[in-house]
Amino acid sequence: MIWCILVVGFLLPQSLADPGFFTSIGQMTDLIRTEKDLVTSLKDYIKAEEDKLEQIKKWAEKLDQLTSTATKDPEGFVGHPVNAFKLMKRLNTEWSELENLVLKDMSDGFISNLTIQRQYFPNDEDQVGAAKALLRLQDTYNLDTDTISKGDLPGVKHKSFLTVEDCFELVSTIDKVSVLDYLSYAVYQQGDLDKALLLTKKLLELDPEHQRANGNLKYFEYIMAKEKDANKSASDDQSDQKSHRRKKGFAADYLPERQKYEMLCRGEGIKMTPRRQKKLFCRYHDGNRNPKFILAPAKQEDEWDKPRIIRFHDIISDAEIEIVKDLAKPRLSRATVHDPETGKLTTAQYRVSKSAWLSGYENPVVSRINMRIQDLTGLDVSTAEELQVANYGVGGQYEPHFDFARKDEPDAFKELGTGNRIATWLFYGTAVFWYNLFASGEGDYSTRHAACPVLVGNKWVSNKWLHERGQEFRRPCTLSELE
Repeated sequence: MIWCILVVGFLLPQSLADPGFFTSIGQMTDLIRTEKDLVTSLKDYIKAEEDKLEQIKKWAEKLDQLTSTATKDPEGFVGHPVNAFKLMKRLNTEWSELENLVLKDMSDGFISNLTIQRQYFPNDEDQVGAAKALLRLQDTYNLDTDTISKGDLPGVKHKSFLTVEDCFELVSTIDKVSVLDYLSYAVYQQGDLDKALLLTKKLLELDPEHQRANGNLKYFEYIMAKEKDANKSASDDQSDQKSHRRKKGFAADYLPERQKYEMLCRGEGIKMTPRRQKKLFCRYHDGNRNPKFILAPAKQEDEWDKPRIIRFHDIISDAEIEIVKDLAKPRLSRATVHDPETGKLTTAQYRVSKSAWLSGYENPVVSRINMRIQDLTGLDVSTAEELQVANYGVGGQYEPHFDFARKDEPDAFKELGTGNRIATWLFYGTAVFWYNLFASGEGDYSTRHAACPVLVGNKWVSNKWLHERGQEFRRPCTLSELE
């Protein structure tokens, strides 16, 4: 089971997405202001050029009239001593002044401003990333070409359309890795597992860190190994028949993670049966008789049963949200993930957002939020990671992942010295809470979750990862591995 955080603020079962463009809404609004400033500077330059041309035009009109009169009777004209003097003066002095005026560069101010602002401009990689974000949205939300080219997206305030040149730029961003990714998926759906495996290996030669391809490679090899074992215990005829079936469509009941993810982002995901829904309730929660919540208990709702996900309503105020955002904005940087091999934080293409970390000691609101999480979960937050605030711009997303470290990642949180991530608390308007680990300490693989790409606008979320250390008596271990 995979869970997907939708831009509208709901947590639903889900799966995988594409890497790509990342940015924050703060950066984008800054670019709007930068462009506005440049337009103002450009208009000033145009006005200066117009004033300059107006001066030249007046000078030309005056001399045109004067020379027309003079050429009708040159001798008589220069016979007048004043005319003779002024002719000498114009040719010796005034034409030089006009030359200087014509040669005067009025663009200095504009070019200087442009040079200063250029350091904040997006680069080629950003442009390609923005194009990939559009393609990702079209793919994820099944948007037809006409819809996206006309900008007919739900909830937009300012419509914008793509020109022919814009569309060409979008198509030109597709690289060989993307082609192999889609092609391997297509031939797999047709049942040709061998070719799908071959194409996946070619993809990994170009991009060894491609998350989806690495996952598909393991799955394909597992299926082929399983089939090979089955073939050993069967007759030659049976072996041939199974091999034939594999070519014709082995994976009839398998739905790739990417497809699940996109379906769930479109609201086409798993629906809970009425029988399971009857076991979900809403309640007032006092934090196990916590004095802070006895008179004003928290509103709690069962969001899902397996894994158990609890939603808290009205748990953070609008004023607190704005303070957290204001604290985070100046320090937003490319979001990081834990590298399973080194245990250190690093950037990854499958997480497309900007994030910041806030400590409780730097602001009373952050400290108050941390204590609220402790009071409502019953878990010690002194060993938790700092409050993380993330901002997802258009196309921003987080591909399916686990918050906890798996057995093949023993050093994932070694530097912290606080054990594995036992639970996750996530704010996005309301808040949701779930345990990543069973009470035994084993990872709950049903907690795999993701964030859908933002279609319109931007999304702010904040999360708190709580760790095992300090929870020994708050959540005692059980003898059963999966409890």
